[in-house]
Amino acid sequence: MANDKVYTDYFFDEPAFNTHDGGFIQLEEQNVPEQPLKVPEVLAPDKETDTDMYYTVIAQEGEVQFLPGQKTKTWGYNTDYLGKTIIFKQGKMIHITLKNELPELTTFHWHGLNVPGPYTDGGCHAPVYPGESSEIVFKCDQPAATLWLHAHPCPSTAEHVWKGLATGVVVKDDIEAKLPFPRNYGVDDIPVILQDRSFDENNQLDYLADYDPDGVQGKVPLINGTVNPYFDVTTQRVRLRLLDGANRREWRLHFSNDLEFTQIASDGGVLPEPVKFTHLMLTCAERAEVIVDFGDYKPGDEVTLYCDDIAILKFKIHEFARENVTLPDHLVDIPDPEVTPGTTPHQVAMSGMDEMVELNGKKFDMQRIDDKQKLGNVELWKIVNTNDKESGMIHPYHMHGTQFRVISRNGHAPYPNENGLKDTVSVNPGEVVVLKVWFEHLGVFMNHCHIIEHEDGGMMAQFEVYDPDRPQTYKLMDMDTLMNAFAEERGVKREDLNIPGMDM
Repeated sequence: MANDKVYTDYFFDEPAFNTHDGGFIQLEEQNVPEQPLKVPEVLAPDKETDTDMYYTVIAQEGEVQFLPGQKTKTWGYNTDYLGKTIIFKQGKMIHITLKNELPELTTFHWHGLNVPGPYTDGGCHAPVYPGESSEIVFKCDQPAATLWLHAHPCPSTAEHVWKGLATGVVVKDDIEAKLPFPRNYGVDDIPVILQDRSFDENNQLDYLADYDPDGVQGKVPLINGTVNPYFDVTTQRVRLRLLDGANRREWRLHFSNDLEFTQIASDGGVLPEPVKFTHLMLTCAERAEVIVDFGDYKPGDEVTLYCDDIAILKFKIHEFARENVTLPDHLVDIPDPEVTPGTTPHQVAMSGMDEMVELNGKKFDMQRIDDKQKLGNVELWKIVNTNDKESGMIHPYHMHGTQFRVISRNGHAPYPNENGLKDTVSVNPGEVVVLKVWFEHLGVFMNHCHIIEHEDGGMMAQFEVYDPDRPQTYKLMDMDTLMNAFAEERGVKREDLNIPGMDM
């Protein structure tokens, strides 16, 4: 790498950090024995051919020994909590059976995957009811990336994720495979799902007791569902696939002794150039793949990863073979198509906090199409956070169905690690972030703040990607149908149903 610049700050506006929230909950290191970091198993395909991959993904109940005492009742994908890592290969047709073995309806949203909407995408219009299953088929046609799967049943997305419905998705391609990256899964290529939880006196997750309309936070760091984890380092370089899978928490990450690390990929895949850091901030739903070089350490040493000043993951150094690998200055080419002439920039305003959150002055309505973009067009979207600069909060903005380019922040260049493809970008209070957006599939898609309680509370809209030569009709879900289903599943009357955000 010829560019030796190392970035040492978090970029975002410090007065808007979640540490200034009135409801902020500080992480606490747990006085429990250290345990090995749980590395999610890889989900085995039901079948794979030269052209197709077949999977069955099951949303199921489980229980996990997070803390001493009672086990915690949880939900997960093909396992008790979180899920098994799902591998897609670029160019193959993907066939997935989605099974719901939970006591209530859920959805399967493929966050960051460029697929048709609204049904394949798995937002609120694609519920799978208890004891039932559905089938989706799509072609995986995007670069290698770390994506994720999570539940998205409005307005219970936050509660379903809190219970455990989130897991990593890895897209592989031939270009990434030729780059000098660690990729021995479980040894030097590790998913790191960053979450926080609180537990009641019986070690259970009580979402309603912990509810905060500005986002639920917990005092216990859970890394891949592990409390007080460590990882045994047996190679000089380790690739960490970081995912902020929390409902609300921002993760301000740094290592002991300010160990440098190199970011090689963001939400939508490999960056055009590697970027060096000592401090990195991830907001809700963002991903960052980083390479950490432990070459200056010897067996018996420990390196600690911190969030702010709280230790969240220890790396125990063992014997490893020395290697001398230099990353190229240029990693991959990133598409950057010209904006379609004559198009008008889209305007998106994220406003409010607590129960007052809105998108463009409105609460989410499943039956309303708020915007449209023609398939094949490349258009600008201007995203503004109208919160007050002194007392507001950072809002992470997410679009379904696309990987976009970040063009500018308040007229200036984006952060240095935002030059790749992204599906989530955080916006400071009072800031305007301009995106260059294009789509490869028709459909109705959602866009929203990814503080999950904010999207459940109404800071969400939906747009249609259309082709005037191929008009489509979509059967859109409505809130009454969903609420009646939730009430029936929970054995209560509709008026007694207690779901935060249901009155949005």
